[in-house]
Amino acid sequence: MLSACIFDLDGVIVDTASYHYLAWKRLAATLGFVFSEQQNERLKGVSRMESLDIFLEEGNIRITSGADKKVLAEQKNNWYMEYISQLTPAAILPGVLDFLHELKQHRLKIALGSASKNAGLIIDKLQIAGLFEVVVDGTKITKAKPDPEIFLLAAKALGVSPAACVVFEDAEAGVEAATRAAMASVGVGNPDILKKATWLIPDFKASAALDQVKKFLYE
Repeated sequence: MLSACIFDLDGVIVDTASYHYLAWKRLAATLGFVFSEQQNERLKGVSRMESLDIFLEEGNIRITSGADKKVLAEQKNNWYMEYISQLTPAAILPGVLDFLHELKQHRLKIALGSASKNAGLIIDKLQIAGLFEVVVDGTKITKAKPDPEIFLLAAKALGVSPAACVVFEDAEAGVEAATRAAMASVGVGNPDILKKATWLIPDFKASAALDQVKKFLYE
């Protein structure tokens, strides 16, 4: 029986994914290459240092020093922090807040499963921390998506079985992680990227696709 929902953060609840891209693009400019939105898709749902490795690969830049990589990752994160420091509840994506409250009304447990190490700060800025029984972020995992660790930890912390969970994700790696965790998934966004999800919705605004998901969740 379904009893819990696990949400990714960036691109699902709030569009901080765009801030990540701006920070990566800014870092690319300092390294002498152009970083496209298409290339940025590979970074979604991936940990900070793994994202850096992919980013450097896309720019054909070889850096072997761990210390040098750490400097670049910290610079990117500092720029990202500049952008998210101005977040307010108005940044929550349309329909998300109503949907979270609706889940609560139906007595479903809610967890956050985000690779971001800044997840706690972001949900505090959005003033929605109290809606999550459990938060599993990048500070609590050792393996990045598509490894299922993050979702399995969330299920364990909620006290439910993986089969009782459904994951909401906007990244291909996140959908794969949900599948590996033996959880159903709802792909939020681009159907071409998220075609392996159990269900697909464009966003959390009213739609026939969202109605189908709700029917599954509440019945």
